[in-house]
Amino acid sequence: MKKYINFVYKFRWLITFAVPILVMILTSNLKHLEIDGSYRIWFEEDSEMIKNYDMFREEFSNDDGITIVFKDENTVFNQKALSSIQRITEALWEMPHIDRVDSITNYQHVHADMSRPNDVLVEDFIVEDLTKVSAAYYKNRLKIATSDHIIVGSFISKDAKTTMIFARLEPNANEDGDISAEIMGYLKKIIDAEEEKTGYKFWLNGGPPMTQAFVDIAGHDAMVFTPLVFLASMLLLFMLFRRAGGAFIPLAVVLFTFLSVLAVQTLLGYKLNNFTANIPVFIVAIGIADAVHIYSVWLMRRRAGVENKDAVYDSMKKNFLPILLTSMTTTVGFSTLALSNIVPVATLGIATASGSVLAFIISIVWMPAVLFLLKKPFKNKSVRKNENILFKGYGKFIVKNDKKIIFVTSLLVVLLGLGLYFVKVDSNTIRYFDEKVEIRKSAEFIMDNLTGSMSYILLVDSGKADGLKEPAFLKTVEEFYIAYQEAFPKDVRHLFSLLDTIKRYNKILNDSETVPNERNLVAQYLLLYSMGLPQGMEITDQMDFEQRKFRIQVLTNIVDTSKDMKMINFAKTWWEKTPYKLTITGQTVMYASMQHDITNTLIYSLSLTILIVSLMMLLIFKRLKILWILLLPNLLPVVLVIGIMGWLGLTIDMGVAIAGAIIIGVAVDDTIHFLVKYFDARNRGLSMEETFDEVLTYAGRAILFTTIVLSLSFSVFSFSAFTPNQNFGTVTAIALVIAVIVDLLYLPALLHMADKNTNYKKEIS
Repeated sequence: MKKYINFVYKFRWLITFAVPILVMILTSNLKHLEIDGSYRIWFEEDSEMIKNYDMFREEFSNDDGITIVFKDENTVFNQKALSSIQRITEALWEMPHIDRVDSITNYQHVHADMSRPNDVLVEDFIVEDLTKVSAAYYKNRLKIATSDHIIVGSFISKDAKTTMIFARLEPNANEDGDISAEIMGYLKKIIDAEEEKTGYKFWLNGGPPMTQAFVDIAGHDAMVFTPLVFLASMLLLFMLFRRAGGAFIPLAVVLFTFLSVLAVQTLLGYKLNNFTANIPVFIVAIGIADAVHIYSVWLMRRRAGVENKDAVYDSMKKNFLPILLTSMTTTVGFSTLALSNIVPVATLGIATASGSVLAFIISIVWMPAVLFLLKKPFKNKSVRKNENILFKGYGKFIVKNDKKIIFVTSLLVVLLGLGLYFVKVDSNTIRYFDEKVEIRKSAEFIMDNLTGSMSYILLVDSGKADGLKEPAFLKTVEEFYIAYQEAFPKDVRHLFSLLDTIKRYNKILNDSETVPNERNLVAQYLLLYSMGLPQGMEITDQMDFEQRKFRIQVLTNIVDTSKDMKMINFAKTWWEKTPYKLTITGQTVMYASMQHDITNTLIYSLSLTILIVSLMMLLIFKRLKILWILLLPNLLPVVLVIGIMGWLGLTIDMGVAIAGAIIIGVAVDDTIHFLVKYFDARNRGLSMEETFDEVLTYAGRAILFTTIVLSLSFSVFSFSAFTPNQNFGTVTAIALVIAVIVDLLYLPALLHMADKNTNYKKEIS
C-alpha cells in the first residue's frame, strides 16, 4: 500500500486532471444518447415471441396502431359526432406511416337493398355528406348499429355513446421512438383541432401513444431524479462533514462514474429505457459510500494533527479492503441481473455493476490524488472519546436481551414470511404506468365505456392452401368463439374474424347467419366481399396469401398477467384438441410472456447472489460454523418485504424482481463493516458488551449514514410514473431500513448466542 500511495503522490497532479479530462472526452458522445420506448427493447432479438410476431406482420401486416375514442353523453349518431369522426378518419388517412383507418363512418356495411333483392351491397356505413340527411337517418343508423354484433364492442358501445377510430400503422412503422414522436406530433394537431371544435375529450391508446409515454416518463425521471438525489446527497454530506470538500469530492467520484458509464453505453449503441435512464441515481446510491469512507478517515486523521500525506495513507490502508469487499458484493448483486431475459433489466445490471467497479477505481485512484492537494492546515482539536447518548448501553442491551430479540424477530419473520405464498407476478403493460398517466387513463376509459383495451392475435393454420374455406374449419372457429366467451364471460369482450363476414353474407342470401355447408359458397362470399371493398380496405390482413392461415382478433379487459396466461393457455389447449394448429401473438401476449422471465429473474438473481455472497463471506471471515448467521441478516429484508407484499395483495413486477438481488448486494455492505469491526474487537480480547459498543461507536455512524443515503436515493423512484420504478424504490428503501435494524439488533444477538464462548485470545496467541 505504501508503494501505491507513493506512486499516486508522485503523479497526483496528472491523475487529478487526467481523470476529469478523460471523462469529458467520453462525455462528448452523450450528444448521441437517445431514449427508446419501443416494445422491442424488452425482448431479445432471437426470442421466440419476437420471431412469431415478426412472422405474423410479414403475412398479415401490422396489428399496432392508434386508437382514438370519445364519448357523446347522448349518442354518437348525430351530425357533430359523426362529422368529427369523418374529419379525424380522413386526416389519419393523410398521415405518414398509416396503412389503414377504420371507424364507424367508413365501416364496410354488408347488407341487402329491398329494391335489389338479389344483390349484396358493401358500402360505408355513414354517408359522406351529413348536411343533407334527416333525423330519421340518424335513428335508422343507430338502430342498425346497436343490433349488429360486429359493430357493438368494436366501433361503438352498447349504449352507442362511445365510439372508436383505429388507424393501423404500416409494417415496422413503430420500431423507432423517433417515428412514434413524429406520429404523435401529427396526431396532436388533429386532436387539438377537434377538441377545440367539438368540445369532446379524446382518449388515445395504441403503440405510438404508449411508446411516447415510455419515452416521456424515462426522460422526466432522468432529468428530475438525478439532480434531486445529487442535491439531497450534497446536503447530507455537508451536514456530515461540515466542509465543502466533503460534499463535492465524493459527488465528483459518482459524477465521473455515471457519465463514463452512460458514455460507454452510448458508444456501444445502447439507448436509454425506463430502467437504464436511472443509472445515475443507482450509481450515486451505491458509489458514494466508498468515497465517504475514504474522506471520513482522512478528515479524522487531519483533525488529529496528522500530516496530509500520512492521513491519506492511513485512510487508504484502513479502507482499501472493506471498500474492495463491499464493491465486490454490490457488483455481484447487480451483475446477476445480466441473467435476465428481459433486456432492459439485463442492461441495467451490467451497466450498474460496471459502475460499481468504476466507482471503486476512481475512489482509490483519483480521490487520494485530490486529497494530496488539500494542504490547508487544520486547527488541532482535542480527540475525545466518541460517546453518543444514543449508543450508550448498546452492548449491555444486546447481551441482556439477545434471546428476546431473536424470538421476536423470528416470530415476525415466520408471520410475515407466510405472505410469500400469496405473492403474484404481474407484467401487464398498462399497469406499468401510474393511474394518473394519460395512456393508462385512456385504456381504462376504453375498457369501462366501449370494449377491451388489450388484444390477442390468434392465427389458426388450417393445414392446407385454401383450407380456411372449408366449412368444417369455420365451424371449429365458431365453436371456439362460443367456448372462449363462455370460459371468460367478463374479460373476453369481443372476437372478430372473417367468420363474421361469411356468416353475414349467408344471412343475407340464405336467411341464416350460420357457416355455409358448402365450400363453394364460402369462396363466393369471400370473393364478393373482396370485390365490394374500396382500395385500402382489403382483407389481406385477415388471411395469408395461400388462404391457409386464419386471423382471429380478441379484445380483452386489463387483467393480471396470471389471468392473461390463463386465457392464452385456454386457447392453446382448446386448439390442441383439433386438427388445426394455433399460434398466439400480439404485444399483449408478448408482455404477458414476461411473467415467466420476471419470476426467473427474481429466483436466479437471488440464488446466484446468495451463493456468491456466501462464498465471499466464507473467504473473508473463514468461519463456516456461523456462516448462516453472517448471511441470514441479508436475506431477511427480502423475505420480509416480499412477505408484506403478499399479505397486502401487491404483485411482483420487474421492479420488485430486480430489487431482491440488489437489496442483498447493497445491504451486505453494512454487514461486512459490522463484522470486520466485530471480529477485530473480539480478536483483541474485548468482552461481548465492549465489542458491541466499539462496533457501534466506530461503524454505527457510517452504517446509519449509508442507509440514509441509499434509502433516500432509492425512495425517489416511488415518485416515478413508471410503476416498476415505484415498486422498486419503495421495496428497496423499506428493505434497506429493515436491513440496518436487523444488522444492529438481530445480527449481534445471533453472534452473542453462537459466538460468546469462543476463545479469540487463544486463537490468535
